[in-house]
Amino acid sequence: MIKGLALLSFSFILGMWTGELLGSWLGISANVGGVGFAMIFLIVTKEYFTQNGWWKGELEFGIEFWNKLYIPIVIAMAASLNVKSAVSSGTLAIFGGIIPVVLAFGVFYMLIKSFKTEE
Repeated sequence: MIKGLALLSFSFILGMWTGELLGSWLGISANVGGVGFAMIFLIVTKEYFTQNGWWKGELEFGIEFWNKLYIPIVIAMAASLNVKSAVSSGTLAIFGGIIPVVLAFGVFYMLIKSFKTEE
């Protein structure tokens, strides 16, 4: 597990560094694609390790552990950023978020009501 986490951490650090470097080359004071670069480094490293016979179960377990946590964390972070952005942007952005949710609830209610079987 530790080796898998070490490989994941190395890929992440290298990806973040590459994203920062690309951002500075483009004249942007932000990380440009750091997580994407990290994923590319991880995929390339995995393929290299697989071809050389170094890819073992302990490496895969360490990566799978974080894989299961990654999506809920990213969704929570994105949701909090979207709420902050909507609140600071004004009422149009807030209504732009509320109206589709209310409409979706109405559509789901009508779908559930139409598929109920009569007893």
